[in-house]
Amino acid sequence: MARGKKKVPDINSSSTADIAFLLLIFFLITTSMDTDQGLARRLPPPPEQDQQKPEDKDFNKRNVLQILINKNNQLMVGGEIMDVKQLREKTIEFIDNPNNDPTLPQKKAKHIDLLGDCEITDQHIISLQNDRGTSYEAYIEVQNELVAAYNVLRNRLAKSKFGKEYEECTPDQQKAVRQYYPQRISEAEPKNYGGK
Repeated sequence: MARGKKKVPDINSSSTADIAFLLLIFFLITTSMDTDQGLARRLPPPPEQDQQKPEDKDFNKRNVLQILINKNNQLMVGGEIMDVKQLREKTIEFIDNPNNDPTLPQKKAKHIDLLGDCEITDQHIISLQNDRGTSYEAYIEVQNELVAAYNVLRNRLAKSKFGKEYEECTPDQQKAVRQYYPQRISEAEPKNYGGK
């Protein structure tokens, strides 16, 4: 009698693709990925179709703090060369104008809910312009210092009026603090300051 070949049982591989897919999903979910951080800026609403182009407003020069960054990442603030480490204090002084300096933004009387009648500089503008060759790191560093200046002022006001940090305040209290210190940063289109 001839011996017959024994048939080796096949391995069922129909679920292999499912297992590979589940492993892929597992590793995608559990792996941490670098996330890019952006800048919190609100764009102006688009103009209505029948709206005429508004005329350029003449701003009082004392209300504008001009900040320029050249292609070598050098900073010029209000016409003087400055290190980025000094920018926060300069910005705080500009926004707050504690001594009502005639070269800093004009103070005006305004009633703010929860704060009462106040003398504020809500017409100030921080105008930031960079060179086309400015590095992204330098630009972000300047932006961080400007936002940090607003944070310092808002925290200081919240502590003095409400006895707590700005982030711990109620939404109404935060709104009052933002009205006292509105964030007014204007970013102009990059230009070539340092030549080609």
